[in-house]
Amino acid sequence: MFDGEKRSYAKMQPLLKRVLIVDPQPAGARLLVDLMRDFARSYCWVATDTERALKIAQTYDPQLLVVEVGDPRVDGLAITRALRRSTWSARQAPVIAIAGLATAASILAARDAGVHEFLRKPYSLKDLVRRLEAVTLRERDWVEGIRYIGPDRRRFNSGEYSGSLKRRDDGSETPYQQKINQALKIIQAAVAASETDPQQALRAMLAQANFLQTTAIDFRITLAASEIYQKLTRAVQSGERLSRADAERWAAPLLACLKEDAGLADDAEAA
Repeated sequence: MFDGEKRSYAKMQPLLKRVLIVDPQPAGARLLVDLMRDFARSYCWVATDTERALKIAQTYDPQLLVVEVGDPRVDGLAITRALRRSTWSARQAPVIAIAGLATAASILAARDAGVHEFLRKPYSLKDLVRRLEAVTLRERDWVEGIRYIGPDRRRFNSGEYSGSLKRRDDGSETPYQQKINQALKIIQAAVAASETDPQQALRAMLAQANFLQTTAIDFRITLAASEIYQKLTRAVQSGERLSRADAERWAAPLLACLKEDAGLADDAEAA
């Protein structure tokens, strides 16, 4: 083992101490448990069904989830979506999806559920380590939206599929403009969802307002973001339910900064 590899392993291991493996096949689960224990001395929980997986994720705060997809006995993507929409400590934990068949459709479905990485069976220790490096050593922006909650999908890399997984407008804006416009469009979508999904709308608006007030260089955006963040924070502290009227009124100064060509609310969570 080279010194560089040793340093990488040393950085990864503290982030892999608690691992939840969701696999209905005992042999596959045992193999992964053995690999994780040898590699990172991980404590591994194994769940063979969706209900038990969610209970463990809620109770034990795993640092990593490895979920089976494409098997009718367990729904790894439903587990991922439930995790992302939860209030659990592990809601932002990296998720690696494992499947026996890697197609463009299955990879995109995993990405859109909030998965970090995709791993195809059969896999080697080298394949596994590459995915572990990706989820522990290469941090990705977090998207707190309405329809999508998870790591920035523009940075998704399955290692298995060479087709285009990028947004159609990635080349037309600077990275800074992409992030600012994405935050504004998520707020726009959250306002629209404030009646049907008030909890997530409030959470999404808070996250984006906080991002904008600390990142935007346009003073109008910074000021408007700071004001809406304070109002949203007071609503959370008082336990108030976010109303559509309040959401529209509070967000109006920010949404006035949204460029007309930035896209519609339906595209707000394309990242």
